[in-house]
Amino acid sequence: MQTVPTRITNNKTTSLPTYISLFIAKLTGKLILWAFLIVIVVFTLFPVIMAVLGSFKTNAEVTTGATFLPSVWQFSNYVKAWKGANFAHFTMNSLFVSIATTIGSLLVASLAAYAVDRQEFTGKKVYVALLASTMFISIGAVVLRPQFELMVHLNLHKSLWGVVIILISGHAATFFTLIGFFKGIPRDLDEAAKIDGCSVYGIYWRIILPLLAPGLGVAGLFVFRNAWNEYILPLVFTMTKPALQTLTVGLASLRYGTSAAAETHIMLAGACMSILPILVVYILANKSFISVTAGSVKG
Repeated sequence: MQTVPTRITNNKTTSLPTYISLFIAKLTGKLILWAFLIVIVVFTLFPVIMAVLGSFKTNAEVTTGATFLPSVWQFSNYVKAWKGANFAHFTMNSLFVSIATTIGSLLVASLAAYAVDRQEFTGKKVYVALLASTMFISIGAVVLRPQFELMVHLNLHKSLWGVVIILISGHAATFFTLIGFFKGIPRDLDEAAKIDGCSVYGIYWRIILPLLAPGLGVAGLFVFRNAWNEYILPLVFTMTKPALQTLTVGLASLRYGTSAAAETHIMLAGACMSILPILVVYILANKSFISVTAGSVKG
C-alpha cells in the first residue's frame, strides 16, 4: 500500500495536496496584488506619458489625437514655451513662493506640534480640534476676498509675501503629519537636556529638530508641491502686477497664441518643464520616506 508523500513545515506534517493548495492560494494572492498595482501605475503614469508625448507634437496632432507618437518630434515647442511664458522669470517667482512657504510652514507647524506634544496648557484639546476642523471644511473661493482685504490692510496685496503668508496659515495637514513623528521621539531626551541646563527652545532647536528631520522632509515635500501648484491665490494677487506672476499663472497664458488660436502643444511643453523642480525636490526628500528615528536612547 502506497503512502502519500508529506512535507514537514514548522514541525507539523502537511499532506502534499494541502501544500499544493496553499501554494496556489499564495501565488494567486500575489498575482492579484501585482495586477492591481500595475493597473494603478498605468492609470497614474498614462496622463503624464500623454502630456510628454503631446509636448513634442504639432498642435494639429494634439487636437485630433490621431497618433500616439509624434510623426516628427517638435523640440522647438520647448523653446517657444520657454520664451512665451517668460519661463525663467516666472520660475524664480514660483521658487520664491514655494521655498518661503515650505520654510515658514515647517517652522510654524513644528513649533505648534512641539507645544502640543510636549507642553501642557489650557485649551490644548480645543486648539487641536479647531485645527483638525479646518481640514474637513472646504470653503474655496469664499475666503479669497477677506484674505485679499487683510493683505490690503497689511500693504502686502501687491507682493508675493501676501501669497506666502496665506499659504503658511493653512498648515493643519503639516501639523498633524509632524505630530505623528513627535510621538516617536523619546521624552527621556527632553529630560536629559533639561538636566544639562537646556531651555525649552534649546531642546526644540538642538534635540527635536535633528531627530525630526525625516518628518520635516516628508511634510516639506507636500508643502512645496502644494505651493508650487497653487494657481488661484497668485492669480488674484498678481492681476495688477504681471511681473510677479508665478509659473502656474504664466503657463495659462500659453493656452492661446498671438493669433488667439489654441496652442495646446506649447502649453503641454511648458507644463512638462514645470514638473522638473518637483522631481528634483522629491529626489532630495526621498530618503525621508524610509528614514526612522531609531537608536536615540540606549537602554
